[in-house]
Amino acid sequence: MTILLVRHGETAGNAARILQRADVPLNECGIGQAEQLAQRLLDHGFAHIVCSDLLRARMTAAPLAARCGIGIEESSLLQERNFGDLRGTPYAELTEDPFRPDFVPPNGEDWTTFHARVAAAFDFVVSRRCSVDGNLVVITHGLVCRALVGRHALLSEGVAVPQLFNNTSVTVLHEKAPHAVSLLNCTRHLT
Repeated sequence: MTILLVRHGETAGNAARILQRADVPLNECGIGQAEQLAQRLLDHGFAHIVCSDLLRARMTAAPLAARCGIGIEESSLLQERNFGDLRGTPYAELTEDPFRPDFVPPNGEDWTTFHARVAAAFDFVVSRRCSVDGNLVVITHGLVCRALVGRHALLSEGVAVPQLFNNTSVTVLHEKAPHAVSLLNCTRHLT
């Protein structure tokens, strides 16, 4: 049994290179990506869906849940890093690098707090996977995917954690420690 880790579909903010606000929906492309993802994951098989409670993640999970009749369990632990007052700002207008290790966004989440939350999210995900009879789909955000894979999974020798997880990419983690990665940032379902 495995954990199928997925980044949400495309939003207008992704396409325009803007730090995302919490309530940003999928754009037309992202809705199509979510449909293609649903078909791929239905073919793969799964028993349960957990996702971030942010709109773009819920919209990504919706076609999958609708097609299989499984409910979606939401968790705020799976939210993207909170960039506080910088949310809604285009990358080109930023005066500092918000991804710098020591950067703390005004009224946002520092890296230490973010990584502690992601560690709690990973514990939650592993617990959910062990409590269901089948694969678990986890729909979340790019920085969360990067932190989960980089800090809580085992990559093959010579394989690096991607700087960017693509929209609706699928990463497959083994359910048991050391949580080996057998597929990384794969978007072969997108046409």
